[in-house]
Amino acid sequence: MERITLLFCLLVTTTALSQEAPFGLVIHGGAGTILRSNLDEQKETAIRETLNRALDAGWVILHNGGNSTEAAIAAVKILEDSPFFNAGKGAVYTNTETHELDASIMEGKTLQAGAVSGVTNVKNPIELARLVMTDSPHVMLSGEGAESFAKEKKLELVPNDYFNTDYRYQQLQKAKEKSKKVSRKADPGLEKFGTVGAVVLDKHGNLTAATSTGGTTNKRYGRVGDSPIIGAGTYANNQSCAVSATGHGEYFIRYVVAYDICARMLYREETLEEAADYVVSTTLKEAGGSGGVIAIDVSGNVAMPFNTKGMYRGYRIGADDPVVGIYSED
Repeated sequence: MERITLLFCLLVTTTALSQEAPFGLVIHGGAGTILRSNLDEQKETAIRETLNRALDAGWVILHNGGNSTEAAIAAVKILEDSPFFNAGKGAVYTNTETHELDASIMEGKTLQAGAVSGVTNVKNPIELARLVMTDSPHVMLSGEGAESFAKEKKLELVPNDYFNTDYRYQQLQKAKEKSKKVSRKADPGLEKFGTVGAVVLDKHGNLTAATSTGGTTNKRYGRVGDSPIIGAGTYANNQSCAVSATGHGEYFIRYVVAYDICARMLYREETLEEAADYVVSTTLKEAGGSGGVIAIDVSGNVAMPFNTKGMYRGYRIGADDPVVGIYSED
């Protein structure tokens, strides 16, 4: 099958009022084969409205002087609570018709981070990832241990079937049927990507990156992708930028994509646009990996490159109006 290697990258320079510190956020709701023909007008409108609500939730906190972590959590929770995105409520099904969720968060000021993988009853995994960062000596917790920690911290828990949606169930059935016709190595669950994330700059000059996902449709054996792995799917450093990724996680892990973008800025003195564009359009493309990233730097510049048909995305910087996009031509 011929690879589609469309690339979209947008650089936005902050136009906030003079003497006001730059601030803003960027969000994504996953990248993949997102075509106009697959979205009716009503669903597209609803998705764009949800993206705007997520931007508003984070932006209000930033506008009022709040910190980047609070804004990132607020934005990601809106996306986790929506059935349109593969995280939280809209999480895809595993091969055994359950849901396993992953999430991570990282602060650029201190390089503190928290992550969870394979949780099954936490309504908002991004909240649990933050508590791992702030209330434990660890960076990552998984499975039953992460669930026990969530109970200890009195996070909202839900039965696993809370995450059930008919749309995702039909995706699973199609993936299972396709798996009978292709080799096991060419896992059909990896063809459509879904993850949500936010990268944020607050008025104090601090960056935060946050990512949450339901993984891949039809995943087996407790598979974990890049989203909860610091440096692969999530990374933030006030010295350079904050990045949240979405795509074929195995490639993002192998090429440490989120960290590589930040490192190219720091060590090669590349701009955010140059670093993000190179990693997505060259490193990933040449390796055979598909997906995209969102990124923001300490000056409020934004990059959103992807090499798939589309990526749910949006940004709001300073006093400017919010902007959302879905397709490569948006």
